[in-house]
Amino acid sequence: MSSNLILVVLGEFAVGRSSLVLRFINNDFQENKEPTVGGTYLRKDVRLEDKIFKLGIWDTSGNDKYHLLTPIYYRNAHLAIVVYDVTKASTLDKAKLWVKKLYRQANPNIIIALVGNKIDLAQHFEDDDGRQVSTEEAMDYAFENDLLFFEISAKKGGGVQNVFEEIGLNCHILYN
Repeated sequence: MSSNLILVVLGEFAVGRSSLVLRFINNDFQENKEPTVGGTYLRKDVRLEDKIFKLGIWDTSGNDKYHLLTPIYYRNAHLAIVVYDVTKASTLDKAKLWVKKLYRQANPNIIIALVGNKIDLAQHFEDDDGRQVSTEEAMDYAFENDLLFFEISAKKGGGVQNVFEEIGLNCHILYN
């Protein structure tokens, strides 16, 4: 049995949206990845229990000039990943705006995951000077807004698979 699901990945410029997707699809990381223009569509078959999901992934641009296009990508999405950079507090503020837009304009049953990326950069500093967004702050926001929450390193791969497994499980429960 197979099902088609649409996932949209949102977030500001240089938070690591495309790196997260590339790590999931190919288990790869490109150090100086070109910015996404408009949106990029990728597919991956994902097995979850007795079903194979054909996961269509929209990797959207973080560039402000393309933000007007993003509703096209998320209107019919079943899943959304909103990415922020744990080393830049302003990106969490922008992520919160994406979450509001999703709740206003997307599928009412959409499953949303808030993902803090670049924990590898934050760990380079013994006193957490590299981290501007605490785990607790982001986790509290996620809990208050019924979001799944993860912190990852797309560069090192840590936590990436878990994001997709958890949203897949939640989707399987909701749409089964």
